[in-house]
Amino acid sequence: MTTVGFIGSGFIGSTIAQLAIAAGHRVVLSNSRGPETLADTAAELGPRASAATSGEAAAAGDIVVVTVPVMAFPNLPAAPLAGKTVIDTCNYGPERDGHIPELDSESITSSELLLRYVPDAMVVKAFNNVFFKHLLSLARPAGAADRSYLPIAGDSAPAKAAVTEFIESIGYGVVDAGPLADSWRQATGTPVWGTPYGPFSNEKGRPVDEDAIRAALATATR
Repeated sequence: MTTVGFIGSGFIGSTIAQLAIAAGHRVVLSNSRGPETLADTAAELGPRASAATSGEAAAAGDIVVVTVPVMAFPNLPAAPLAGKTVIDTCNYGPERDGHIPELDSESITSSELLLRYVPDAMVVKAFNNVFFKHLLSLARPAGAADRSYLPIAGDSAPAKAAVTEFIESIGYGVVDAGPLADSWRQATGTPVWGTPYGPFSNEKGRPVDEDAIRAALATATR
């Protein structure tokens, strides 16, 4: 059993938390508004879920899921994330985040930007390419013929291994999409972003195998 800390508990965060609880993990939720605003969510998830401050969630997690707007990166609790495996689910959106010149010019990826704010963490990009309703509905047990795959990117082999084990435990296979510098291949608007799992209007989504994810990553252009 893994303890998963969440910095941000919106649609993707709460969906990952739900899948994690179903798989037998513990979750510690946090958001920018304070733990009391997450009391109902934690209660719905059951006794293995709790709410805390972002610093407490970061400290508690064996793995920490960062699922916040990119503009909130400067507010992350860097000290308790040191040495931690951090899953970055975030997508850059200038209309929400404001314009960040380095991301606009594509000189770095949003995950590399995150790493500047949490330099001692081991960052793995994951879950940023899938609609939260699809993420919930497409989870399948290991060995299922219609098990779907998710891409991950990162620079730390141990962190990737930990994230792979976690993702496999909650119902998905994993495709290694390379280092953080290549995580643009799964960013907003790329072939692997959303589309393989079907339109948002189909809330159940459609299963996507490993080959389809690899092909979508390979056809991404900048």
